[in-house]
Amino acid sequence: MKRFIALTLLPVLGLLSAAPAMAQNQAKQTYTVSVTQIVEHPSLDAVRQGFMDEFKVLGLEAKYNVHSAQGNIATANQIASQMLGEEPDVVLAIATPTAQAAAQKIKNIPILITAVTDPVGAGLVKSLQAPGANITGMTDRSPVDRQLALIKEFVPGAKRLGIIYNAGEANSVTTFGQVKAEAAKLGWTVMPATVANSAGVTQAAKSLVGKTDAIYVGTDNTVITALEAIIKVCQQNKLPLFSADNDSVKRGAVAALAVDYYRMGKQTAHMAKRILVDGATPATMPVEDLQELELYVNMGAAKAMGVNVPQAVLTRADKIIE
Repeated sequence: MKRFIALTLLPVLGLLSAAPAMAQNQAKQTYTVSVTQIVEHPSLDAVRQGFMDEFKVLGLEAKYNVHSAQGNIATANQIASQMLGEEPDVVLAIATPTAQAAAQKIKNIPILITAVTDPVGAGLVKSLQAPGANITGMTDRSPVDRQLALIKEFVPGAKRLGIIYNAGEANSVTTFGQVKAEAAKLGWTVMPATVANSAGVTQAAKSLVGKTDAIYVGTDNTVITALEAIIKVCQQNKLPLFSADNDSVKRGAVAALAVDYYRMGKQTAHMAKRILVDGATPATMPVEDLQELELYVNMGAAKAMGVNVPQAVLTRADKIIE
């Protein structure tokens, strides 16, 4: 009888001894994350890197399938179809065009959108509080009112503001509407210059020379890709350029009050954890944003574009680039 009890307990003891190993294997599960990005430029790259770094900090392992559409919508649609075959645990869609492409093709896999200006206007979610379907994530909607107030500090006599954007990008159309509304409150006239691709950016910038007191560029993927062309025109004509992202300040814009895209990527990783590990449902996860903004100033760019940096701006700047 004693022998019988001992034998029957062996499988149980085996299971108990295996339990820690099973838990350890579960904790070390490798998730497949398919990443789609409309184009490679510093802000969007920072989002992706922030996500990857924080995902690892959270103790999670991942196999990444990273795709860039190189600014081509048709390619973005092809990538969305390809990602279906990768059978990812979650899709990370960076920027509006690639998020829209993923949303059209992928219906049964969680999609985390990030660096998307207007998720509702882009048709990605029903509302920010209750996204619905399989999509949630983060918005980088610009604080246009505060950004224009910053421009006014630099150029107090400004009356005409130029803006360059791609009218084919939903997020850029939203930003343009915000700029018009906020500029009207300041008594400014907005002078738009639209582009269809990065090749038209130089001419768009030249078209604003002599017609504007400053130029503003939002988080438009087409425009940011060709930012150096705008910087060159602005330097040649002493026309101050302001941006909606801080990476553009590093590249040569005068100043920006903007979200930190690396931090946005990190916060998006926490949303991924809630979906993959905690079992949260994208449909009921509110779209999030970053409340804390950072002020960057480029002293060299200001000098090259003929504008003085107010001391009040320098005092509160988070980063001053010489």
